[in-house]
Amino acid sequence: MKTLKQTYLIKVPIDKVWQALVDANIIDKWGGGPAKMDALVGTKFSLWGGSVWGKNLEVVARKKLVQDWYSEEEPKWRKPSKATFTLQSESGSTRLELLHENVPDENAKAIDQGWKDYYLGPLKNYLEGN
Repeated sequence: MKTLKQTYLIKVPIDKVWQALVDANIIDKWGGGPAKMDALVGTKFSLWGGSVWGKNLEVVARKKLVQDWYSEEEPKWRKPSKATFTLQSESGSTRLELLHENVPDENAKAIDQGWKDYYLGPLKNYLEGN
């Protein structure tokens, strides 16, 4: 199993980045929808109409979101991977760090690129108005 790390500097305040991670209506706008999501521990979420799903394990508003992640592309017997999003304010911008643990070796390269192409890249572009 692999651990993936990515860091993004998003040129908007931390509140906007947080909302883009936990508000289903905003997730729909940047491309992760249809989504079911909120900012409560224990919430069972789904993205892209259910092709990715999981559960919120830890929620610290505007600072940290930890989730179990499952994908329709993974065998059902596998343990979930764990995605941790950490936010830090930086001069009016937001540093978002992703730590994605327990990623299957054979899918790590595609999943790493998927974060850039389908999740955090589009989220950043949407928030920055690109």
